[in-house]
Amino acid sequence: MSRESVQVPDDRDFQHFRTECSSEAGWSLTYNKSGLTVWIQILEEERALHKIKCRMECKDVPADILYDVLHDVEYRKKWDSNVIDTFDIGKLTVNADIGYYAWKCPKPLKNRDVITLRSWLPMGADYIIMNYSVKHAKYPPRKDMVRAVSIQTGYLIQSNGVTNCTITYLAQVDPKGSLPKWVVNKSSQFLAPKAMKKMYKACLKYPEWKRKHNPQHKPWLYPEQSTLPSISLAELSIQHADSLENIDESSVSETKDDRGEGSDEDSVN
Repeated sequence: MSRESVQVPDDRDFQHFRTECSSEAGWSLTYNKSGLTVWIQILEEERALHKIKCRMECKDVPADILYDVLHDVEYRKKWDSNVIDTFDIGKLTVNADIGYYAWKCPKPLKNRDVITLRSWLPMGADYIIMNYSVKHAKYPPRKDMVRAVSIQTGYLIQSNGVTNCTITYLAQVDPKGSLPKWVVNKSSQFLAPKAMKKMYKACLKYPEWKRKHNPQHKPWLYPEQSTLPSISLAELSIQHADSLENIDESSVSETKDDRGEGSDEDSVN
């Protein structure tokens, strides 16, 4: 999805994202176990540029809990072992903000970060959260990171009754670099499923965690609680991939990951 100017997504954008989440055309199945499915779509073979889609059945997790978990920045720092840093920069509207996210890449690749415009929308018993990359003058690319570009990334949460839901994660991210093919294979067959399972476990623990950590504070539900400074669209511009430095990591070989991420049983209390 190409954009010429920064705009807060409207109902048509959310509907388009929802349709893409359920579309099956052009996707290749790479993983299917225990209610968790992953597909990829190769866009540029030589750069390993691809789209990835993950769908997971979440038993004993209501849709509204999963929605809260994905919004709660403080909780994400507890359960997401890939996160290096994440914070909200400012708000655009009651359901759109600007944020920073930096994450660990498989060794020995350089770590990546993004500045994104994120927007969200409850749709009856379902929810959508989605983002795309923007530029903000106060947050230029860092020397110790590769600034990636989120072309379109997001989550569709669909309620399956009172206590269960299904989540679909859809991402098209330009990692700004020529990556070896093992990266795509590892992300679709190992890293993405592991991340989804970790998110599911985090959802099971969230109600108890939230009871002890500012339980009434949910600015994504109650905009009046937000203390973020207001940002105008004029302060932002589209982050075009071709304006960023390309890093050639195509010859990098996979190493044993000794980062010490911890097991899936990590405590989030």
